[in-house]
Amino acid sequence: MAAPEPPSRRQRVHELALALLARQAEIELLSPEATGGGGEEAGLWLERNRRVVQRYQAVVRSAITLDALIEQEVAARAGQL
Repeated sequence: MAAPEPPSRRQRVHELALALLARQAEIELLSPEATGGGGEEAGLWLERNRRVVQRYQAVVRSAITLDALIEQEVAARAGQL
């Protein structure tokens, strides 16, 4: 029987991102909409959602970095064999 194909880079990054998110105590979600009340409240809603998106972007960047480091380590070990 053939050995299973290794996961793609995209799949590995996806799994790493999920693992990083699982380690967080609290995961914030985007607020669906501002609740009326004028420009100041809408601005606060927009700023909060911007911060949430930035946190998710940081998680993805961390997952990509971890994957690259793991890949580099595996390649280095394969070269030593």
